[in-house]
Amino acid sequence: MNSMEQVLLLLKTRGPQTAQALSNLLGLTSMSVRRQLEAAVDDGLVRFQDSAGKVGRPVRRWMLTDSGNARFPDRHAELTLDLIQGVRTLFGETGLEQLIALHEEAGERAYRARLAGKLTLDERVAALAEARSLEGYMAATEPRIDGSVLLHENHCPICTAAQACQQFCRSELDVFRRVLGPAVVVVRIEHQLEGARRCTYLVSEPG
Repeated sequence: MNSMEQVLLLLKTRGPQTAQALSNLLGLTSMSVRRQLEAAVDDGLVRFQDSAGKVGRPVRRWMLTDSGNARFPDRHAELTLDLIQGVRTLFGETGLEQLIALHEEAGERAYRARLAGKLTLDERVAALAEARSLEGYMAATEPRIDGSVLLHENHCPICTAAQACQQFCRSELDVFRRVLGPAVVVVRIEHQLEGARRCTYLVSEPG
């Protein structure tokens, strides 16, 4: 992976960053990172936003454009859309619900197998994140001081399908709740389809 791709990946997985932060993460000089960012701007992949700093000097943060995000594409987006429309046309919404249910059952079986033997909440959410990453979601966990865990999904490989059929998003949330256990509460607090940079789930065990 070249330096440009590394910069784009960090902006995808970590959100807006300063050039200095990118330099520290990549172990490259600030000058080298700035050259990569300028080239990415020329290619339409990156943009920046200035905000007031602590001493009045603007802080410049870099972020992906729509074209930059498109470097991490949906899986077989056009084919998926065609299949969704085809099922709707042939079998109606009932047929589409049945298709989603089959997809849900297969995913639930796979996740339960990966979570087998994981006892703590941290372990279970980490195992789920690993499974989701294998599916292209660039998932990561963030344990919190109150014992809850954030599950971040920095990419949605089925975003185009989810836009056409939001039952996919509802289905995923239902599966998470079942595989993590009846005592676990899962709430989606960031949602790409609502304009967020990523999807994030707050996972907790009340009491």
